[in-house]
Amino acid sequence: MDEMSRSADHGSASDSRSQKKVDEDWKQSVEKEKATPKEKAGFVPPVPDFKFFVTTLAMQASIALGHMPNPLTDKVEEDLIQAKFLIDTLGMLKEKTGNNLSNEETELLENLLYELRVAYLEKEKGKAK
Repeated sequence: MDEMSRSADHGSASDSRSQKKVDEDWKQSVEKEKATPKEKAGFVPPVPDFKFFVTTLAMQASIALGHMPNPLTDKVEEDLIQAKFLIDTLGMLKEKTGNNLSNEETELLENLLYELRVAYLEKEKGKAK
């Protein structure tokens, strides 16, 4: 075997050992994470569903419209560009989901869109004056 072949073989063996060490390190960190008690052990995230998703977007739009305080700053902050983006996102979801929603989901989305669009237009009229 020539010098290049031996060095190539040695290099791939070294790479393999390096990869195994990384894998072992990752496994150890995962095990430590599992063993470490969680700060928010009592928090159970809600089951993801369409109604929860659109309601969350609508709440973000309401915050951007200044209807409620931003939970991070606890201040009312109006951002009409962000509000319009979120309202348009809900409108896009309505179009894209078409006939794939239940009656309850369709009604919720249509009502949220109507309320948010009216509120946005009122804010825009107020700025124009």
